[in-house]
Amino acid sequence: MATSSDTRRGARRFDLDLFGQALVLLALAVLAWLLLRWQAEPVRWFAPDRERWLWAAGLAAAYAGFVGAVAWRRARRARAQALPQLDAGTAKDWLVAFASQTGHAELLARRSWQALRDSGIDADLAQLGALDPATLARYRQALFVVSTTGEGDAPDAAARFVRVHMDAPAALAPLRYGVLALGDREYAQFCSFGHGLERWLRHSGAEPLFDLVEVDNGDAGALRHWQHHLGLLAGHTELADWSAPAYAAWRLSERRHLNPGSAGGPAFHIALTPEDAANLRWQAGDIAEIGPRNGDADVAAWLAAAGLDGDTEVQSGEERIALSELLRRSRLPDAAAVRAQSPQALAAALQPLPHREYSIASLPADGALHLLVRQMRQPDGRLGSGSGWLSAHAQPQQRIDLRIRSNPGFHAPADARPMVLIGNGTGIAGLRALLKARVAAGHRRNWLLFGERNAAHDHHYRDEIEAWQRAGLLERVDLAYSRDGEQRRYVQHALDDQRARLREWLDQGAAVYVCGSLEGMAPAVDAVLRDTVGLDALEAMALDGRYRRDVY
Repeated sequence: MATSSDTRRGARRFDLDLFGQALVLLALAVLAWLLLRWQAEPVRWFAPDRERWLWAAGLAAAYAGFVGAVAWRRARRARAQALPQLDAGTAKDWLVAFASQTGHAELLARRSWQALRDSGIDADLAQLGALDPATLARYRQALFVVSTTGEGDAPDAAARFVRVHMDAPAALAPLRYGVLALGDREYAQFCSFGHGLERWLRHSGAEPLFDLVEVDNGDAGALRHWQHHLGLLAGHTELADWSAPAYAAWRLSERRHLNPGSAGGPAFHIALTPEDAANLRWQAGDIAEIGPRNGDADVAAWLAAAGLDGDTEVQSGEERIALSELLRRSRLPDAAAVRAQSPQALAAALQPLPHREYSIASLPADGALHLLVRQMRQPDGRLGSGSGWLSAHAQPQQRIDLRIRSNPGFHAPADARPMVLIGNGTGIAGLRALLKARVAAGHRRNWLLFGERNAAHDHHYRDEIEAWQRAGLLERVDLAYSRDGEQRRYVQHALDDQRARLREWLDQGAAVYVCGSLEGMAPAVDAVLRDTVGLDALEAMALDGRYRRDVY
């Protein structure tokens, strides 16, 4: 029977346990044989003397103490891992639920739960199999971490939940959810239970916090993407990466302010070139993970507040580094709280800044990796760690740490089917790369619907888009600018106005790609699509890869 990666890890762990036990038994047998050979006198099996009684009693006491210590440690570990009891009368705003076959999904759920708690969010943690729809409906937000086992089945502990509750929709309209689905692409039913749970939640009236995240055999990039969502849910909290990405060295080769005068935040076209040309390798739809840095002025102000000298050298891992340089790449703690610490103690406690994700706006053939970055600000007014680094702090030709994450769920269709591209704001970046891929392949049936604030300032990549139109490579463009009229008009309104044309394109097998804001735009576009073709047809499109989203 086929198994998921979660199940295979458990089988390997079980085999290793048996192997370890066999080794211990073999070692004991060899030790007993050697002791018997070293025995100078005949063994007195039935009449041991007093000295041997004392030795035997001492060994027995030592063994009992050893067994007791092991039992105590296991009991303490069991108490630490015990799930908190859910209050039947009340519920917290947040829930983290898991369905695990051998423990991997539970481990990730516990990490997610702890990350929320560390950010000040009081969340419940529970097994999915111990819940029911009435309990789920008491929460406002829920995260589900689930593995798939067997032939696309739920883990054993969640089997009853599936049998009793998932055969029909429930009433979960207040709930907003996110799903982390664990699986292995070697098997036909990849992440099947995760997708089934997500469909049941949606049919029950729950709304997604973000699109389902698939993890192929423990893929570190997908887990970092899940953690990226956790950080956003926690209010842009700087959550340290669970596993640090292996960055490559790139250089800032171009930075251009695209929208001076706009009612929206400043947006910048960023071009990055790799030190090693072999790193010019990605597909349209892929994601750039950036290793951000704090600005020099922010670090200097922090050092002054903490009363520390930034030139002091400290040990960080295996390198000696100036404290100021380490602070540039780390989360800045409360300066007042570290005044009594030595520079080395501070260095040991610092956590690296987590990566930031951006849709890639170019193809390798362009010779550079392009991003469209909007400046974000933290509650205290400082620029965001990622957008501030790329749009303001980094100097021309300065090194940028970058890793490319494959995003196969947003790659362009391989054939010439019609393609509808919908987005807003900086989401035009991902759509631009897809359009470039379509143009390079000679596929002409492309329709772009895009929304921003001001036509005079926010028509990003206008010259390129109009050139594609003139060349017949972009069949139709519909634009919506929310700040230009008396009434707010968004991209979903432009799509709704073209419902008849949309149905015609979909009847011809068109694929729909959506890139941009999860809040507002993405659910509104989804609602127009659902009203146009029906929920079942839209789900079938998603299953066939004809409805794909990269929203954030």
